[in-house]
Amino acid sequence: MLNQAVFLWTRIINRGSEREVDFKQSLQLLSGAADEDFHLIERTLGITFPEELKSFYSIQNGAVGGSSFLRNLTLSPISLIIENWSFLQEEFDPDDMEMDIDSEIKPVLWHSKWIPIAENGGGDYLCIDTDPAEAGVVGQVLYFWHDWGNRSVEAKSLFEFVEICLQED
Repeated sequence: MLNQAVFLWTRIINRGSEREVDFKQSLQLLSGAADEDFHLIERTLGITFPEELKSFYSIQNGAVGGSSFLRNLTLSPISLIIENWSFLQEEFDPDDMEMDIDSEIKPVLWHSKWIPIAENGGGDYLCIDTDPAEAGVVGQVLYFWHDWGNRSVEAKSLFEFVEICLQED
């Protein structure tokens, strides 16, 4: 799994570098996460950090730069994942939002077992679902839209999501 994470990071950097000369530098990637980081997030969120996600974050613990690593998303470091998750736990108010949720996802607009790993800067997050509905799989990827009740599975795993994004123009 670690080899696949290294391969995907290489592809992300290479693809971004084709479009932007100093892409890797502009991301301002952080060194890989350590075991203490994984223990902290698991304790704080009350989840088990999926192995695929661990391998991805062990290479790079998110980014602090302005460039998007995929689509319009900035990959959050573990410390920011915890901040964003805490914010959503306290502040998300689903009043007046109509739910439109795939059967693979539990029928809620926010779930404490979602890990908000990336954001678009507008209040929306890419999440890893660690507690899916019966039809779903642990580790599936979904978007959390702050002002829209659509919740749909974007990919069955983070690696699959990255592959989809890398194939987009």
